[in-house]
Amino acid sequence: MTQTKALSSNMEDYLEAIFNIVAEKQAARSKDIAMRLNVKNSSVTGALRLLGQKGYINYAPYDVITLTAKGNDVARDIVRRHEVLCDFFTKILGVENEEAEETACKMEHGVSHTVLDRIIRFVEFIQICPRGGEQWIKGFSDYFQKNGVLEVCGNSIARCLEDMKEREKYIKSKGTNSLSLAKMKLGQRGTLLKIKSRGEVKKQFDELGINPGSVIELEQIDDREVKIKTRGYHLLVRNDDAAKVELEILS
Repeated sequence: MTQTKALSSNMEDYLEAIFNIVAEKQAARSKDIAMRLNVKNSSVTGALRLLGQKGYINYAPYDVITLTAKGNDVARDIVRRHEVLCDFFTKILGVENEEAEETACKMEHGVSHTVLDRIIRFVEFIQICPRGGEQWIKGFSDYFQKNGVLEVCGNSIARCLEDMKEREKYIKSKGTNSLSLAKMKLGQRGTLLKIKSRGEVKKQFDELGINPGSVIELEQIDDREVKIKTRGYHLLVRNDDAAKVELEILS
């Protein structure tokens, strides 16, 4: 995996900002970066020179800024750490978006890949385990709101069993609970079952550690491709490839 120890936290922030601006506008300018990070133009110039010298960006004064292949890999890793932490804070702990974003920005520079992977797997486990899911997360939220007063466990177990029965009933009525990524609806989530191809999408998933059991959420659909979120990555998958990705639907 990409290691970013050679860069300071400040330089990582610059790479992350450039990555996000390029994703929006195809290229970044100094003023865009200054506005994004709320810093002076003179500070941006110094940072860009350093990143250019280290081979992370393509930089020349008064020209647009783009990431090199090396810079893109490192920046994507930084963004992924931010996304994973932010998701954990909002989806599991119920922290408000603004505070989650702020905290993720501070913590993303120090979290190891081992801890990051454990967080990802924990979130996936909560989402797919019949003892967890949305009800479990809601239970934690209620527990927090009631200052540590725990709901009677019997009620929680009863709801868990009812949810399992509903899931079994759905599978029996439909014959399957699986669907291709191409047929999913916006906002739906599912766990990866298999990829009926050895082409580009299989190679991409293997490289990023997206394996059977990984939770995939459909974020965007258009005529040519779909945008998904999985394991902290935002990825574009062509529609013909999406038809070969089979998922077990969660929601």
